[in-house]
Amino acid sequence: MGVLFDLNFIKRSSLFLILLIPFLGASQYTDVINSNRPGFSVSAYAIGKNVLQLESGLFYEQQDHSILNTQSNLIGTDISLRYGLLFERLELNWEATFQNQDITFSNFGTSNSYTDFYRNRIGLKFLIYDRYKEDKPNLYSWRANNVFQLKNLIPSVSLYAGANFVLGENPFYVGDPSYSPRVMVATQSRLTPKFVLISNFAYDRIGSDYPEMSYLFSISHAFRNPKWSVFLENQGIKSDRYSDFLLRSGVAHLFNENLQADFNLGASVKNSPSRIFMSMGVSYRFDFHKDAPKAIEDQNANENGGEIKKKSLKKKKKKNKGSGAEDIDLGPTKKQLRKLKKEKKKNKGAIDF
Repeated sequence: MGVLFDLNFIKRSSLFLILLIPFLGASQYTDVINSNRPGFSVSAYAIGKNVLQLESGLFYEQQDHSILNTQSNLIGTDISLRYGLLFERLELNWEATFQNQDITFSNFGTSNSYTDFYRNRIGLKFLIYDRYKEDKPNLYSWRANNVFQLKNLIPSVSLYAGANFVLGENPFYVGDPSYSPRVMVATQSRLTPKFVLISNFAYDRIGSDYPEMSYLFSISHAFRNPKWSVFLENQGIKSDRYSDFLLRSGVAHLFNENLQADFNLGASVKNSPSRIFMSMGVSYRFDFHKDAPKAIEDQNANENGGEIKKKSLKKKKKKNKGSGAEDIDLGPTKKQLRKLKKEKKKNKGAIDF
């Protein structure tokens, strides 16, 4: 039954992708790196065709479970490898969390250590609606472009379809199938030029004994110096295995158009378990993007440097660049001397009264 469900899921996902191919033409590429870090929320936008992006960080976490009476220390790395595949709106994404957990069972006076992938999934994300594709700035009102308006809540929307993979005997997912589907809806709204709201709604580990539903809300703010930004994020998780309500906050700094560094910390609001964690990481973009050539008949007005003026092809007159010694007094030229002599002769022949 599970195999049939998985096959049907793959067929439906493939058919959906094929139907969406005609709509995958608008550009998603940006001049500056578009990273999902420092939080866990996923942007609605892809990174652009032929762009490869690595987002990675190290984290430390402390967990205390009041009911089981356990204490844990975790250390590990988060990795996300993103690639703009085939179309500007389509993105392939591999996400992984590899961690080590040292856990102490206070009731029994014993401890143990587990090391494996806590997260290992791959999927495709594509934008089905770009809110700002046809949105143009108001040339007559600064306020209309910079102040929050209700229409700014209308988001861009993307869909994600992928799968989780459990390799071997994973101590974090005992008894789970080696493969389970995952689907997600990601939205993104630009509230103002400096505030961006992202939301994710996911249904995870479909078909397993412990399916999981989750949401993420993240709001980010760019400072007056746009290289610095901060974010605040809320994540909710609901499952028979584990449920939680998490808060995160952090800061990101853009070093150049391809490199970003970040730091974040967060905590849970419950004690089964209580969680306190921090992370720091970097995002780097390998930019192999090239704009596709556009036929002249398909170009809009002024897209290729504007209209050609009648006199634009005429040769311009050369300007007198000077001798290179304009600040030095070299005396009068031969022409100036001849003119001076003529003026003197005229003055001699004049009669003074």
